[in-house]
Amino acid sequence: MPELPEVETICQDLRTCGLIGEPIRGIVVTWEKTITPLSAEEFSGRLVGRAIARIDRRAKYIHFTLDDGQNLLVHLRMTGAFSIRESRCAMDSHDRVAFIYADRELVFHDTRKFGRMTLCTNTCGIFGRLGPEPFDPTLDAEVFHQKLMSHRRMLKPLLLDQGFIAGLGNIYVDESLFAARLHPCAHADELTPAQASNLLMAIRLVLRESIENRGTSLGEGDGNFHSDGRYGSNATRLKVFQRTGSTCPRCSAIIERRVVGQRATHLCPRCQVLS
Repeated sequence: MPELPEVETICQDLRTCGLIGEPIRGIVVTWEKTITPLSAEEFSGRLVGRAIARIDRRAKYIHFTLDDGQNLLVHLRMTGAFSIRESRCAMDSHDRVAFIYADRELVFHDTRKFGRMTLCTNTCGIFGRLGPEPFDPTLDAEVFHQKLMSHRRMLKPLLLDQGFIAGLGNIYVDESLFAARLHPCAHADELTPAQASNLLMAIRLVLRESIENRGTSLGEGDGNFHSDGRYGSNATRLKVFQRTGSTCPRCSAIIERRVVGQRATHLCPRCQVLS
């Protein structure tokens, strides 16, 4: 599933396409569950004639703000992707929604049909459940430590909880915990202020590097992450994620795969010791 760096990459690419301010002339919906609970007619009626005013990211959501104040929130789930195509191109069997412009189309392609679009006037119902962004300037080391101290949970499942901190997924939690030398099963409320500070810095460093590398694509198939026709290059920079049996780049121990909180987890048993 695309995580914060992948969604941010898509947002950056969409901002450069020149669609902001251009009126939508038509909508084609081939899989109505993508836009549930609206019908295709309702969805089209609220969007045709409108224009995108802003494109932002919140957690793993792409947030399109329309010129009339409506909000279109898109969650890619596992295989959602956007592409720009020439007008009147034949729809692919996995294309779910197409936004028709004067001379091109913005197409939402989703092989596994899990992606969702929510059209709303108020984002609080969705965004209000989310925790702070990792790069939020008000989330300093002291605040982060206080948040950790209020939870008894293991670090891995806590960091995956979008209500605790927004945007992280399996890849970047594993990489961040490795960078901070913390075991995934360590309890959040046992971290020292220094450990909490190191973890926050590790999260930001790992995310920033991945954004610079256009995200992580773990293959080149249609279902793997890509944006603007390009795959992310961050997979070659991963230290532990899906590197089971390889040597740790820091201490040469063998990377292990374990299940933590029902999620596959990768770690170095020497660098990430559970005290």
